Amino acid sequence: MQRRNFVRLAGALAATPVLAAASNEATSAMNSLTSSASNGKEIYEWRIYTLTGNGDALDAFLGKTLTPAYQRKGIAVGAFKLYRPKEGEKEQRHILFIYPDIATYHKVKKEIWEDAAFKQAAQSFYDASASSPVYSNFETYLSEAFNKIPVHRNPGKERTLFEIRIYQSPNEEANQRKVKMFNVDEIAIFDKTGVNSVLYGEILAGPRMPSLMYLTWYKDEDTRSEAWKQFGSHPDWKRISALPEYAHTATNNQSIFLSPLPYSQL
Repeated sequence: MQRRNFVRLAGALAATPVLAAASNEATSAMNSLTSSASNGKEIYEWRIYTLTGNGDALDAFLGKTLTPAYQRKGIAVGAFKLYRPKEGEKEQRHILFIYPDIATYHKVKKEIWEDAAFKQAAQSFYDASASSPVYSNFETYLSEAFNKIPVHRNPGKERTLFEIRIYQSPNEEANQRKVKMFNVDEIAIFDKTGVNSVLYGEILAGPRMPSLMYLTWYKDEDTRSEAWKQFGSHPDWKRISALPEYAHTATNNQSIFLSPLPYSQL
């Protein structure tokens, strides 16, 4: 009996350094999370709703109920529809929530369901859409702002056209190089050529990974075409696009043209 007790005690003592190391790693991870929550970079939640109808019911809910509830919590909201839907294409709504940090994102996601005013105002929509859905589904992209533009830029009042682009990379390392390409060089070229930046996000979670996204705005289609023409011929772009360090960084590029909705803050 004494020998068995001794063996148990020896095993427990031997495990102590391992447990301590695990505890230290957990503490380090928590400290890292706390640090990232206050790094000054915004968090973007981008939702893409695919509608079953014309969007009137969802617009009424988003514009009169959901968006105001988020705004009461200090969260800016952008709201968009397809700029010019293609024939046969299902209508969409693109909703952007802008959080100051990841801690606020988590806090608001919980608190919204404890908001009595929101729940009361939203219940009729939820009751009606439970048996007759107004959207078939929505995709969510959660992203963190780039170092170059840690806080979003507000578009000009003359904006009529927005463009969101989602760049998918072949692997995580390539995605990091594409983020670097924007931070170090590409955004600066945008600024010189009239590609008007709103925000850039490294996608943390989404249906297409690894990837990044960014949002730009324009007065109209002509100004957009001219801006991208200038960008494509700019000597700085020609220089960096030929650099081997940026080769094969994005293998899929999705571009969506959007119009701001009346209840959008952007």
